[in-house]
Amino acid sequence: MTVETVTDRIREFLAEHFPAARSRRLDPDESLLTNGILDSLGVLDVVAFLETEFKITVTDEDLLPENFESLGRLTAFVEEKQSFGSR
Repeated sequence: MTVETVTDRIREFLAEHFPAARSRRLDPDESLLTNGILDSLGVLDVVAFLETEFKITVTDEDLLPENFESLGRLTAFVEEKQSFGSR
């Protein structure tokens, strides 16, 4: 799966499930947490989506704000988890 595909799938999920993400196209560096697009419960929804959609496991140690800060960080997180899992 390409980086663009991962980014697009995450962007679609956010737009479908979080009203604050519907009104505009999310910039990869836009803060999802600071701008109120995601809150702590929203992060849990995103975790469930990432695990199902990308076949990764998100551990308690992964639940750091920096992993969920932006669309770009979410994409990088998924890429890192997929690379780590394929070793």
